[in-house]
Amino acid sequence: MLELKNIYVKVKDTDKEIIKNLSLKIGKGEVHAIMGPNGTGKSTLSKTLMGYYKYELTKGDILFNGKSIKNLEVDERAKCGIFLAMQDPTVINGVTNSEFLKTAKRELTNEPLDYFDFIKSIEKSLDSLNFDYSMIHRHVNKNFSGGEKKKNEILQIQILKPKFIILDEIDSGLDVDSLKIVCKNISSYLKENKDTSILIITHYPRILEYIKPDYVHIMNNGKIEKTGDITLALETEKSGYNSINKMNGKEKNE
Repeated sequence: MLELKNIYVKVKDTDKEIIKNLSLKIGKGEVHAIMGPNGTGKSTLSKTLMGYYKYELTKGDILFNGKSIKNLEVDERAKCGIFLAMQDPTVINGVTNSEFLKTAKRELTNEPLDYFDFIKSIEKSLDSLNFDYSMIHRHVNKNFSGGEKKKNEILQIQILKPKFIILDEIDSGLDVDSLKIVCKNISSYLKENKDTSILIITHYPRILEYIKPDYVHIMNNGKIEKTGDITLALETEKSGYNSINKMNGKEKNE
């Protein structure tokens, strides 16, 4: 579904290169997780995939379902079926959640909205997320707690039904109960939409206990240094990222 071909990314209008020669393939229905220390380029990668204007792809290509999307704007990538659940979701003052979701849904489908089905879908999602019904009339993320913002991202996923989901530290700022609710809803979405792929960006393997990854990648200095399964995430939590670097150095020397 997604292929990154030797991409290099820098901060726009600067010489600051963040991602260096990174390649990655994610197939339909696969769950991949990327872990790594702060400042290594994980969030830069997520925003680059979404076309964020502050980052510039200088080399390489990004293919989605076999077609290059590197020159597409953010809204065009969203219409392709890509969704970024942000680390710090944006507040949109003056726009209610209901208005936002209705407009986004119409833009994605290019069809008139069936309001009965739309309301039923909203109610089902609100119940599953333990959200009060009144939140649908609140302005997007305005005065939301950290947990409410993350749940609101999941509500958008359930209504907009993307094909490829990027979860950028969706677990940050969540207590144990909220994390379980968020992960349960993501897992249910995957069961109902089996071809959907997910890229999870996280510091800690706790979320991976609830959403089982097919592959875990360790990212450092703007590139992927090691790939494995869930045991790699657990090993990294136990020994730290330096142990992975030492292991790689030992393998190279051998």
